[in-house]
Amino acid sequence: MKEIVVISGKGGTGKTTVTSSLAFLIENNAIIADCDVDAPDMHIILEPEIIEQNEFYGGFHAEINEKMCISCGKCKDICRFDAIDYKQEVYKINNAECEGCGYCSQICPVEAVKMHESHTGQLFYSQTRFGNNFVHARLNIAAENSGKLVANVRNRAKEEAEKQNKSYVLIDGPPGIGCPVIASITGVNYIVLVTEPSMSALHDLARVVQLIGKFSIPAGCIINKAGMNVQMEDKINTFIKEKNIPLLGKVPFDKEIDIAQSKRKTIAEWNATFKNEFRIILNNIRNLLDK
Repeated sequence: MKEIVVISGKGGTGKTTVTSSLAFLIENNAIIADCDVDAPDMHIILEPEIIEQNEFYGGFHAEINEKMCISCGKCKDICRFDAIDYKQEVYKINNAECEGCGYCSQICPVEAVKMHESHTGQLFYSQTRFGNNFVHARLNIAAENSGKLVANVRNRAKEEAEKQNKSYVLIDGPPGIGCPVIASITGVNYIVLVTEPSMSALHDLARVVQLIGKFSIPAGCIINKAGMNVQMEDKINTFIKEKNIPLLGKVPFDKEIDIAQSKRKTIAEWNATFKNEFRIILNNIRNLLDK
């Protein structure tokens, strides 16, 4: 079983568009995973039927027992996040500011501060309308520990792939270069980079290439919205050639993509031209994985 993750240096380059089309073509030979837990949207296209839902608890938050509190103020004095308010002669935790470090509970002389696990999201195991199984999640608004939730999604996807003897785990990763991205790419077999012909996309592509270079994971690049800016395409081609990153394929800039997405269809199932292009991309990925 091999893990393939699709990422991009910035949002809006077509990462999920690419992953959903690959999920359509790879059929029932893979477990699909959406690791963009902060803003998941692949379920919109894949229309999964939820089989199992589990609550996710990531990190901790503090709570002060007002009946036990002796109002010594030690917790407020040591809180580096300024997460403890004192109003009307009562100390209370400001949950929006609390980072769950637990220092306040350690210093309280009467053990009036308790730490509780924070409910920060949900983890789903589903079946897509294509018949392949799908692991996805949703992080609560403003919740922390997205990297930990990403790790949970990946672990469940790998477990299911091994149990069902699937050849691949196909992951829609988060954009950017932060902790969720690192959690998505660590230990995978291949990284698919999605970019578009714009100056900002090239800048962010360079950042993500620098990141994956630290992990020594092979990668290939897909240029989405090809034909929109030929000069920028040439710059991207020059850049990836210098970095020894193969070009896996190009997805043309076409209004048909918007139409397909408005119909909740992958572009590979909507249009024969795109289907052929994505077949080439998928074959290129498989060939590079076998090297």
